[in-house]
Amino acid sequence: MTDTRIYIGLLHYPILGKDGNIIGTSITNLDIHDLSRTAMTYGIDKVFMITPFDLQEELLNKIINHWTTGTGAKQNPLRANALSLVKVKKNIDEVIENIQSADGSMPLTIATAARNIEGNMSFRSAREMIRETPKPVFILFGTGWGIAKEIIKKADIILEPITGKTDYNHLSVRAASAIIIDRLLGKA
Repeated sequence: MTDTRIYIGLLHYPILGKDGNIIGTSITNLDIHDLSRTAMTYGIDKVFMITPFDLQEELLNKIINHWTTGTGAKQNPLRANALSLVKVKKNIDEVIENIQSADGSMPLTIATAARNIEGNMSFRSAREMIRETPKPVFILFGTGWGIAKEIIKKADIILEPITGKTDYNHLSVRAASAIIIDRLLGKA
């Protein structure tokens, strides 16, 4: 792997609901912990939790602070290190600005989807692009029933969906993100 800086984000709005309408999804404590631990394992620079909802931002910051500076940090320093990677942002534009400010260039943005979207890219091709790009890389994951089309359209790359041995394809974002990150950034 090159020394490319990698960022991941978990989007909570705008997200598709089961009926295809735009919704906001809830923050899940397990997502925060598991995405940050995966990020720490794979050398990812930051994990952005993206929500425009003030109460969710407040909850996120309480959880992060508990594990990075509060009682949780004393009880589990390894978890504190992982959760120190998490930052809360209101929207994708704030994330892109943050990455551009930190790295001096616009990131290569990779959107993930559990459904087939025309023009999507294989994991192998995306992995090669990540290795070759001089830009920072931002990998965006969705919640609910997927990332809204207007956000998908902004991505430079849309990844192919994860496929298993059956037609069932509704992994938790924790499981899907770990699989995708390993396919894109793992040693194999």
